[in-house]
Amino acid sequence: LALISVAPALGETILVEAEQFEELGGWVIDQQYMDQMGSPVVLAHGLGEPVQDAVTTVRFPTAGTYRVWVRTRDWAAPWNAPGAPGKFQLLVDGKPLGTTFGTEGDPWHWQDGGTVKVKTQATIALHDLTGFDGRCDAVLFSNDLDFTPPSEADALAAFRRRVLRLPDEPEDAGRYDLVVVGGGMAGTCAAISAARLGLDVALIQNRLKLGGNNSSDVRVHLGGNIRQAPYPALGGVVYELDPNGRGNAQTAETYDDAKKLRAVQAEENLHLFLNTHANEVETQNGRIVAVVAHNVRTGRRLRFTGHVFADCTGDGTIGFRAGADYRYGREGRDETGESLAPEKADRITLGSSVMWYSIETDERSTFPECPWAVQFNRENHQRAISGGWTWETGFGFDQIEQIERIRDHGLRAIFGIWAYQKNSRGGDNRYATRKLAWVAH
Repeated sequence: LALISVAPALGETILVEAEQFEELGGWVIDQQYMDQMGSPVVLAHGLGEPVQDAVTTVRFPTAGTYRVWVRTRDWAAPWNAPGAPGKFQLLVDGKPLGTTFGTEGDPWHWQDGGTVKVKTQATIALHDLTGFDGRCDAVLFSNDLDFTPPSEADALAAFRRRVLRLPDEPEDAGRYDLVVVGGGMAGTCAAISAARLGLDVALIQNRLKLGGNNSSDVRVHLGGNIRQAPYPALGGVVYELDPNGRGNAQTAETYDDAKKLRAVQAEENLHLFLNTHANEVETQNGRIVAVVAHNVRTGRRLRFTGHVFADCTGDGTIGFRAGADYRYGREGRDETGESLAPEKADRITLGSSVMWYSIETDERSTFPECPWAVQFNRENHQRAISGGWTWETGFGFDQIEQIERIRDHGLRAIFGIWAYQKNSRGGDNRYATRKLAWVAH
């Protein structure tokens, strides 16, 4: 696959979306911030060990000298912490550019990579240097050496459409009795139940796995009182998918992603769209008539029309886009009369947990120092070999608009405590043979 787009008014400009690299190697697609970013990104989530290169081929209209821009950020910059955890290089035909990326700037921006001479075809690679969540949105080449790509959200979105020559109108994905947006447990169970009642159902999920929090991506067990009188059938589909409720932050197999997929694929009336993110809504007379989604990997836009729509996104995205009333934060005491409520309404919510666990091995192992992480000492550290609900953060931040920062602070806490324990600054060698095995992202 050659990724090439040319816009004569911009000189010869080639925009390569990171999620469209032919081989992602050890980099993973992170689609959680698409509503803020306008695009998914790729993440080098190696738990302190550099991941395998992401590689793709680019064809250029003409050989010559091109300026290179990489859209990235230093994700530890909001805390003014020393060092940059997410460093990576861009290799062109195996040779690194002179710039190390992910080393400057808090907000997402285009980092100048200097110039490079290319023939009419080149192999490019994202080369991770740290294993600590370096991230890349896109790579741009321009033979107009004075050109600077836009960073403002609306201007960047228009630029992407123009350079990538994306169609103005989405493709028709069909009409359904029920369109379910979000393939977590709520959405998956709703879609299965509706299909069994004879409805023609579309289930749209922005990851490759179903289950949401109960997938191997997040690893939260299923709980709650289901199949109780006077509604013994309520929760029956949940029980089909996972009757055991086997705990948080366990091995991937515990959450049986394949079982959820088989259950959905077994329903003849259920049409599954994985890796598809819906964030546009069309309304008429106060009712939703369609949602527009685009494929996380290819950028292909699809329009789903329907009679009824279920917002199972977890963030109320579809309702919000449709203009529904909503509330964020805690009610005030003057509204509820509850003695434990704050005197006045505020925007404090529950936080977000970043779960993790380690494993015991037969050999001693090391872990890098992390000066950019949360710093621990004898007085403030908590001995830990895993983390569940209590590894929660972000209470005073906006859980929608600032979720990347919230998640990143959770990563700083995990990597900080693990670096402290592994490097025995507390005089404790009990972690010498333990290895960090999994951290949610």
